[in-house]
Amino acid sequence: MTPKRDERIRNKHIDQTDCNIIKLLQKNGRLSNTEIAKKLGVSEATIRARLSRLIKEEYIQIVAVSNPLKIGFKITGSIRINVEPKKVESVTKKLQKINSLWFIVHTTGGTDIYAEFIARSNEELNELIFEKINKIEGVIRTDTSLILKFVKRQFDWGTGY
Repeated sequence: MTPKRDERIRNKHIDQTDCNIIKLLQKNGRLSNTEIAKKLGVSEATIRARLSRLIKEEYIQIVAVSNPLKIGFKITGSIRINVEPKKVESVTKKLQKINSLWFIVHTTGGTDIYAEFIARSNEELNELIFEKINKIEGVIRTDTSLILKFVKRQFDWGTGY
């Protein structure tokens, strides 16, 4: 198989134009559809339709990424959560309802679920860990790490295609 054919088989839903749109928005999420269209040499309608599909199919999100430590949250970090194997899905559903958890994924290795959180105070963090997460049926143990300083926060990594 040629590399181009390999690429098409791996992902039938995203092409080079989609990848270029994503790369441009990763560098500057405020680019207008018109500006993207000019840079890529396609119509604004094409960009509008493709962006709509990329958002709908969850290839991308258009959001403002903030630094929580500069906008009022005193504490941010990660929590690794060990869960009874048969309760991973039910625990995950309950975790999704906790507003201060903004990132939740299932993982391999020594932890079942990895989550990132924000908190306004030690009291709020204490409540998150001991009153919310650890009281969920199926949670065995949590391990919390605090972020002291953001050293690198880069979101323009391109695409895997």
